[in-house]
Amino acid sequence: MNGDRRLLYVVGARPNFVKMAPVVAELQRRLPDAEHVVVHTGQHYAAELSEVFIDQLGLPEPAHRLEVGSGTHAEQTGRVMERLERLVTAARPDLGFVAGDVNSTLASALVFVKLGVPYAHVESGLRSFDRSMPEEVNRIVADEFADHLFAHSEDAVENLRREGIEGERVHLVGNTMIDTLCRLEPRFRELGLAGELGLEPGRFVLVTLHRPALVDTPLLEDVLGQLEALAKRIPVVFPVHPRTRARIADLGRYPDVRFLDPVGYLEFLSLEADAGGVLTDSGGVQEETTFLGVPCFTLRPGTERPVTTRLGTNVVLGLDPSRIPAIVDALAAEPRTHTVPPLWDGRASERIADVVVERLS
Repeated sequence: MNGDRRLLYVVGARPNFVKMAPVVAELQRRLPDAEHVVVHTGQHYAAELSEVFIDQLGLPEPAHRLEVGSGTHAEQTGRVMERLERLVTAARPDLGFVAGDVNSTLASALVFVKLGVPYAHVESGLRSFDRSMPEEVNRIVADEFADHLFAHSEDAVENLRREGIEGERVHLVGNTMIDTLCRLEPRFRELGLAGELGLEPGRFVLVTLHRPALVDTPLLEDVLGQLEALAKRIPVVFPVHPRTRARIADLGRYPDVRFLDPVGYLEFLSLEADAGGVLTDSGGVQEETTFLGVPCFTLRPGTERPVTTRLGTNVVLGLDPSRIPAIVDALAAEPRTHTVPPLWDGRASERIADVVVERLS
């Protein structure tokens, strides 16, 4: 293969780092003479949400930082497009990469397609079937124009097929987030953060909530009240997203809930692996708990990852805080059987590299 190939990977938020890191590492190994350019949009710019994850995941130092910061969906998307367009125009990569469903994903996909640069979408085909969710719009657009769609489950492939996207563009490769988890498992297992916090493994509930439908609405007060009640029955640990901390302070005191500052990825995985159960609104956490065999309770109307409910450990509670107390009873019941979904084996990035190397040859 020619040594002048250039691959450009765009990341911008914590989930992007986790999904893209193994892809970059594998393609660097398989295409050592190519130029591998990582671009950090700065959508997540706080150190605990950005630099910590880059450091722990072993991503190469980004060659370019767009520093778009926060803003409305339109402001953030527009800034990424404006700044990335100049970079892509100058670099003319042979292939671009986007991952997931954040605003940086949407913006990058639009830049690539408008400049005629082929791109791959890692984690294609997920659908919540709720177009009021910004992430759903981002996924649909990124998939529509992608040259290579890397899906992590048969559900995702079927979603794409229903939208008329099929054939050689679609590749069932598995879950790159699980690649990262597998690689880091020895490190997070030995951390034992639960013990350091005085928590008994298997006897606490880990909470992670960040979506606007919960934290930016009156529902947050209901959730916190239910968590306070839950914490009287089982320890509750809640690493708080930066933009949620101030709202919690305004709503009152919840002395029995153990609030933590944001933790690094390894630290979070350490807590997650030792938790008795996890309450979340995060898609990635639904996948991690399914792989780890930890009961997961999703506080959302539905999930774009139905494989985690069908095969895994995930139970969708709906957007209904009143169901939170039932977590204790669910944890006390006979554990439900579960299996790890097919191809969630730590080798998804290898299968992605197989496709990329073949297409670039």
